[in-house]
Amino acid sequence: MGVSEGDRLPAADLVRIGDAGPETVALGDLMAGRKVVIFAVPGAFTPTCHSAHVPSFIRTKDDFMAKGVEEIVCIAVNDPFVMKAWGEATGAAEAGITMLSDPASAFTTAIGMNFDAPPVGLLARSSRYAMVVEDGVVKTLHREESPGTCEVSGGEALLATL
Repeated sequence: MGVSEGDRLPAADLVRIGDAGPETVALGDLMAGRKVVIFAVPGAFTPTCHSAHVPSFIRTKDDFMAKGVEEIVCIAVNDPFVMKAWGEATGAAEAGITMLSDPASAFTTAIGMNFDAPPVGLLARSSRYAMVVEDGVVKTLHREESPGTCEVSGGEALLATL
């Protein structure tokens, strides 16, 4: 069973590329005492993720901050080097969106958001979703029915719930 509104997210170590190379980011520490938005995508550089999902959070970032969100985090089951390059290519890094890697799909699987699409080479990938999390507890969760659509999980749709 997957994560639901009202659930506390499990402890998880994600990865990003810092100045000295790969570094671990403890998701629990990142969320502790804070209001954050987490959105996840099936894969960096994939069409809907690249042209719709990430841009929707770049467009709405300032509006989220005005409503008390302290950080917007994008998670994908990709390696941290790809996530860094993708953040640069989309402008997400420049916009201040935190790009985190779940390289072994451990967090994604723990919250029941994993799926496989072998014909296109996507294994143990993340479903497309967006959530508002306060102090580690999911307050709002929008999950797409299809990984190729970005409607309920886009920045504008999630922002409308705040």
